[in-house]
Formats: sequence, structure tokens, C-alpha cells
Amino acid sequence: MSDAHSHHEGCCGGPAEASREAVEAPPGTTTLRRRIAEMDCPTEEALLRKALASAPGVDTLDFDLMNRVLSIHHRGADPAELDRRIRELGMTPRPEDEVDETPTTPREPWGRMALAIGLALAAELIGWTGWPGSAWLSPPLALGAIALVGLPTWRKGWVALRHRSLNINALMTLAVTGALLIGHWAEAAMVMVLFTLAERLEARSLDRARGAIRTLLDSAPDQARRRTPAGDWERVAAAEVAVGETVRVLPGERLPLDGEIVRGEPTLDESPITGESLPHDKEPGEAVFAGTINRHGDFDYRTTRPADDSTLARIIHAVEAAQASRAPTQRFIDRFSAIYTPAVLGLAVATALAWPLLFPGAWLDGVYRALVLLVIACPCALVISTPVTIVSALSAAARGGILIKGGRFLEQGHRLAWLALDKTGTLTLGEPRLADWRPLDASDGAPFARQAASLAGRSTHPVSRAVHQALATDSGEAEVHGFRERPGLGVEGEVDGEALWLGNRRLMTERGLGTPALAAELDALAERGDSVVLLGDSGGVRALFTLRDTLKPGSKAAIEALHDLGVKTLVLSGDAAPAVAAIAAEAGIDEARGGLLPEDKLAAIEALGSRGVTGMVGDGINDAPALARADIGFAMGAAGSDAAIETADVALMDDDPGKLPTFLRLSRATRRVLIQNIVLALGLKAVFLVLAFTGQATLWMAVFADMGASLLVVANGMRLLRLPHR
Repeated sequence: MSDAHSHHEGCCGGPAEASREAVEAPPGTTTLRRRIAEMDCPTEEALLRKALASAPGVDTLDFDLMNRVLSIHHRGADPAELDRRIRELGMTPRPEDEVDETPTTPREPWGRMALAIGLALAAELIGWTGWPGSAWLSPPLALGAIALVGLPTWRKGWVALRHRSLNINALMTLAVTGALLIGHWAEAAMVMVLFTLAERLEARSLDRARGAIRTLLDSAPDQARRRTPAGDWERVAAAEVAVGETVRVLPGERLPLDGEIVRGEPTLDESPITGESLPHDKEPGEAVFAGTINRHGDFDYRTTRPADDSTLARIIHAVEAAQASRAPTQRFIDRFSAIYTPAVLGLAVATALAWPLLFPGAWLDGVYRALVLLVIACPCALVISTPVTIVSALSAAARGGILIKGGRFLEQGHRLAWLALDKTGTLTLGEPRLADWRPLDASDGAPFARQAASLAGRSTHPVSRAVHQALATDSGEAEVHGFRERPGLGVEGEVDGEALWLGNRRLMTERGLGTPALAAELDALAERGDSVVLLGDSGGVRALFTLRDTLKPGSKAAIEALHDLGVKTLVLSGDAAPAVAAIAAEAGIDEARGGLLPEDKLAAIEALGSRGVTGMVGDGINDAPALARADIGFAMGAAGSDAAIETADVALMDDDPGKLPTFLRLSRATRRVLIQNIVLALGLKAVFLVLAFTGQATLWMAVFADMGASLLVVANGMRLLRLPHR
């Protein structure tokens, strides 16, 4: 088994020093990045820290265990010397950009493992049956099993001991060597074989957890169909396509880059970005994202980002950075392990020394019990329980269109007591819609609707667009002559030979029109937060059109789900208080505050802090002070938005408020799994500590329980990958 293929894949080990949060390079330093295939868990991280931290010129070290990249920030250090120190640990440093053909999980032949298991079992059976030849047959069978699969672990164990690191390899090396020295040949072989087998199973499980988010990267093809200056189309690598070039996508193909449609009206499946499974019809001028699937119609689009800076690439980068950071539970476990392992190791040494004093002549029994304690001293399951759970939850969230910027926010979510929401664009659609209209006389009003649509169709104001969209018909619109825009008031023009105006109450007042009854009606509509557009002529008002910013389809259901989860809700908006109150009442929100400036929203969030953990939902830009002050800041509709992805603690990639209760459910599920894993890992340790002192625990049983617990916590954590997105 080659060294390159034999490193410990499972993220378990002894007390690893806490990983540094991903940070920018310190000022004045140079960064050397090395891809190290053998570095994928705290076991290797601790060794690398001890070997490199003391090297001349080294400032800080950043570990990206998911991608196996080590960043060395130094001031004039010799790269060759740094590489030499890494190689001394049995690891192979390569430049970060060098293509690594080594598979994530090594594919060692299972035939060797099967043979080693057979030899170890034969040695055990011979010993149990008391066969006459066991004294001379058991040792070669045991040594054969160890030679087949255990030498890499032995080699790495001595490297760890030489660097004074008590990781899993060091503890296993001591335990197996001790068992051989006191004549427990079969148990030594069984310990090594079970450990190696469990490592392989654990490695494949962990690779799946680590690779869950990386599958998103495969959503974007590495080839693009680019238009040449001559007007032809050529297939090139997506990385070669410059910003501003035109790309064509055929039905059934995935988009290779972000861009803006210039031709065609495709139907796109944007689930890799937003988590929304329903396809979206797109038009020229709309944004499209790398990794989305063209379900219908070929189209051309102009690229707006290079391949390595697409929205998909930034999602992946953000999740990888979150996975590299340490969640609160993980930091606690790191500190606990740093105390627990040396303590149990000291207990093992004390047992070996004290047992012969307590029970004269039983020194071999004392050594054996000490070796069992050595195996129990490895906090594998405990150390691995948190990262695999957090990675699985972050990956599941990303696939559902929820980008969580760190384990801290994922863990904190279960304690959320208050959630404040901006109104426009968060709870509502963010644009006015025609809610109702009526003529002020007894006529059917059809001509008035046609006249209003004709005038509104000439304006670009959002209110005019809403009126036109709602009233325009297939029968066509009237010709408008002498059209004039009145900023802040409305529009005027001649329709069907009549001089008409379409505008707000101020325009009506300017013309000296209106009645006390109409004024009272307009006051009542304003109290409800509605906007009003009036159609009239020189003699009076002909029709009244009511507009309002309506709730998003999923807002009310999302608020109900939040309440069912025990979270109180509050609207904070700069809009008029009556409009905010009306929207809050319609959505079922607990409290509403309108007419707020950004500093007022900030003060409101600070006041809410005394009531418990507080979240703020906004667009990530206008609500930046409140988002930053909240315990958890949620950015809505972050797809394609640099600011939202960079500044929010949690970015909801589409505009669906229904993802807020989804986040809370995922946070609570993550909390439950974390507690289950910690109880399971510590509970088994406690049981086998007792069994070790009572003489009931054997070496191979301790290994089976320890590595079995690791496999159980990995499997339990990975259940989060299967959680539904909604």
C-alpha cells in the first residue's frame, strides 16, 4: 500500500489543535499554498502545525481540510525547507494548481483486507480452541495479518510519537506493539485489522459528506458554445470565455457561466442555485446563472462573470469557508479532547504501574488493561461527530437554496426567539399591483379602463406600469396625443379626442377637483396603506384605481410555520405605518413598525436583543446595519448579488420566505443530531472504561466499540443530507 494511498481518511484523531478560522493573509506576508492529499482531518493538521509553526519566517497557517489545501503565510521562509518538513511527516506537498489524479478515497484492493481478516480470525480461533499448535501457529498468522494492512498505521504512529502527538495512529501503534510484547498475538492482529477496516468504511462515508457540496460544482459544464467574431459558433473551455462574449445554450443543456439573455425565451430549471424545483420562463434582459438547466428553447446570452466567479462558484466557496470554520460545539469538543486524551493516557500508565502493587504477580494483567485504556483514550467518535454533522447540514441547506455562512449560525438558529422582517421585497412582491378599481358614476366603466391603460402605457413609472399591466387588453389601446409626464403627480394626454389626466390625489387637488365624499374615501384607503390613482378630465374624476404591494404567495404560510416553531415575528419598514400595519395583519405577524430609517431599524434590533436570539431578514444592502447587528442576518433573493452573499449570515438564494422555517427546522435537527452523537460517543467511552477496570473489555472489543461508534456518528450525521428542502 503506497504512502499516497494509505493516509487516515477519517476525520478522527487525538486532540487536534483548533483550526484557525479562514482569514486574509496578514499584512506584509507571502502566501504559499500546498495541496496535500494526506491532509484531511485534525490528525494531520496537528502534526503539520507542530512541524511548521516553528519554521523560520512562518507567520500563520490556514487549513482547508475539505480541499486538502494548506496556506502558509510567511515572511521570507524557504519553500523548499517547508516542503521538506511536510515530507518528513509522510505527506506529499504539491502546488495548489497542480492537477491531483489521486482519488479522494483510495481504492486499495479489498482482497488484501479479506485475507488479513481471515488470518486474524484464524489466529483468534486457534487461541480460543486451545489447539496444540497454537503457540507456534498463532504468531505468524497474526504477524501476516498486520503486515498485510497494518504497516501504514504503524509507520504513521511512530511519526506522530516522534513529534509528540497523541493521535489515533500513535495510540493504535502503542496498543498493538504492547499486545505483541506481552504475547497477545491474535488480539494485536484483530485490533489492527478491525481498525483498518473501520477506517476504510469511515473514509468512504466521510468522502460522501465532504463531497455533497462539491457535486454542485458539476452542475456547471466545463465547455461552452461561444460565438466567434465571424458569427460562427465554437466549443471552447468555459474558463476561456471572457465577460461580454455571447454563448448559446440548446434545450437540455446546462449553462456554463452567468449572464444576461439577449435572444430567446427559455424555460430554466434554477434548482442548483435557488433550490426551487419549478422551472422559470425567462425573457431577454433577465439574468441567468451557471449550472441551471435549459428545459425548453435555445437561447443566446451575454456573459457577465468569468467561470471562476459565477454565482455557483461563490456559493461553493462560501460553503467551503463555512465548513472550514469551527462551530461552537466543535470548539468545545476540541478543548474537551485536549484534556480527555492525556487524562486517560495517564490513567493507563497509572494502571500498568499500580496493578502489580494491588494484585501481586498480575503485572501482565495490568499492562493489558492499560492497553485497553489506550484504545479507549482515542476520542475518534467524539471529534468526528460535530464536523460531519455540520458539513452534512450545510450541504443539505445549499442544495435547498439556503447558503449558511458558518456552523455558528446553523447552531444558533435553534435558539431563535424573534425574527424581524423588512416589508418590501421580503414579505411583499416589492412592486405595486392593481387591487381594485371602479368608475365614480353608474356606467360600466369599460371605456375608462381603456383610457387609463392607454395613458399608463406611455409612462415608465412603476405605478403606471402596474395599471397598464392589469388593464391592457387584446383589443388594443387608444392613440394618445400631446402626452405629458408630470413628475410626482401623474400623466396627461388626449385620448379619443378628450383631454384626460391620470395621477394621484395631489394632481386632482391641483386641478381643483374632488368632493368631500371622495376625499373621505381616499383618506380611508390611505389609512389601509393603499395607493390610489385617479382618472379624470377637466370636469371631475371618472374612475378610481386602488393599488397595493401584495404579499408574496408563500409569506403567510411562512409566518404561520414560524409561529408553529415558537418564533415571534415583527415587521420593520420605512413605508408608512398604515401600509405596514395592513401587511402585518394580512400576514399574521405579531408586531409592526413603519416609517423607520435605517438607524431606527438598528435600534429596534438592539432592543429585541434583550428578548432572546434575534434574526433580521432583508435585502442584504438597505438593511445592512440591522442585518449586521442581529444575531443572525438573513438576505433574501441573494442569487447574483455579491453584497448579499458576502454580508449575510444566511443567504436565501431566491425570494421565497418559506425557506426561513426550513432553516429553523434544519438548525433544530442539527442540534438534535449533535447531542445524539455526543451522548453516543461519551456513553460508549464510559461503558468501556468501566469494563476495562472490571476485566470484561478486550483489546479488539475496545477497537470495535471505538470505531463502531465513529461509524455510527458519521451515519447519524449524514442523515441530515436526506432532509427535505421544504
